[in-house]
Order: sequence, then structure tokens, then C-alpha cells
Amino acid sequence: MAEIDVSTDPGHEVAGTIDEVGAGVTPWKKGQRVGVLRHGGAMPGDLVAVQGIGGLGHLGVQFTSKFGYRVVAISRGREAGRLAKKLGASIYLDSSAADAAAELQKMGGAQVILATVPSAKPMTADCFVSRVGAARQDGRGWGHDGSAGSFAGPVDSGSRGIQGWASGIPTDSEDTLRFAEMTGVRPMIEKYPLEQVNEAFRRMVSGKAQFRVELTM
Repeated sequence: MAEIDVSTDPGHEVAGTIDEVGAGVTPWKKGQRVGVLRHGGAMPGDLVAVQGIGGLGHLGVQFTSKFGYRVVAISRGREAGRLAKKLGASIYLDSSAADAAAELQKMGGAQVILATVPSAKPMTADCFVSRVGAARQDGRGWGHDGSAGSFAGPVDSGSRGIQGWASGIPTDSEDTLRFAEMTGVRPMIEKYPLEQVNEAFRRMVSGKAQFRVELTM
């Protein structure tokens, strides 16, 4: 077993193929693919905004577009826009060049604003979900990890709301994996063998990895 030299959580997103099952295990089979978004209230055709095109956001854009939503991807820079469109976004807003919240309002507001950044600081800098007014009257702002606390604005008008979301229940993960397999949603990753775990971790914390670093066994 390789020694893992880490000072912070290296991640919690695990997927793979079952190698063996224990005695009495009935739901799973050897060789089956397993893993360890859908409660936002939006319907196909609704406007859904995804803030951040990083490790989680690039999957968020794929899932929301495959679900049939009209997806607005929000990030910084032109390069992110090209990737967002490739992943399925209908519209891209460069928050470094325009007020993304105001632009969403011009479109009638989003049914769901999905914040995928891991902390409030980049959200505040982007000036986007800092105003839930970018959501329509019955819209929702959904935050990931520490980001939900950075939503602010006129939540007392209409039926707007703010909600965080944890990992979900096991059936959520099962359904998500099946949906991803059926529709072709795929993560953009860099693979490292377990023996190079420390190199992989350094690559991850450097911020230079392409969205996700994956350990293979």
C-alpha cells in the first residue's frame, strides 16, 4: 500500500468496478460499475445557470443540458466559454466582462442557479450569485459545500430560496451513474497509478490539473 502524504482532504468522489462481493451481498455483482443533482425543481426547457466550469461545474453543465434544460454557463474568460459550449451550454456569460446577474435577469431569471465553486470568495468576486435576484420569482439558488452562504439578495420577494446539498442518498448516486452511462456524460480527468499518489496530490493542489485527478488501482 502506498503511503499518502496529505495535509488536506484529497477528495471524496469514488467510482469503480466491483472486484469481489462479500457473503450475503445480493444487490451487487462482480464487474458491476458503482459510485459513491436532480432535486432543484426545474423542468425540461427551464433556464438553469451553472456557475463555475471546474471539476464539478463541467459535469454540472453536461448533466443539466442532458436533462433538457436551457443551460447558461458562467465563468471567467473566453477559453471557459468555448469549453462550456462544447459541453452543452446554450449560453455562456463571462463574468469578468459583464454583470452575469443582470444578464440572467434580462433572460427572465433562472429557475435554478447552481453554484459549483467550493467557497464563497470566488462567487463574491464573480458578482453573480451574490444576488439571488438573478433567479426568477420561484427560483432557487443551490450551493456546493461552503458556497451556499454567499448567496444574498431579495429572497423575501416571490418564492425564491437558497439551499445547500450534500452528497445525496445511495440511490441518487446509482441513478446518476446510470444516467451518465446512458447519455454520455463523462468527467475530464488525469489518471495516476496508486503508486504515484503523492505526485497526483501535488498536481491536484497546484491547481494545474484538468478538473480532476484520478487514482487507478
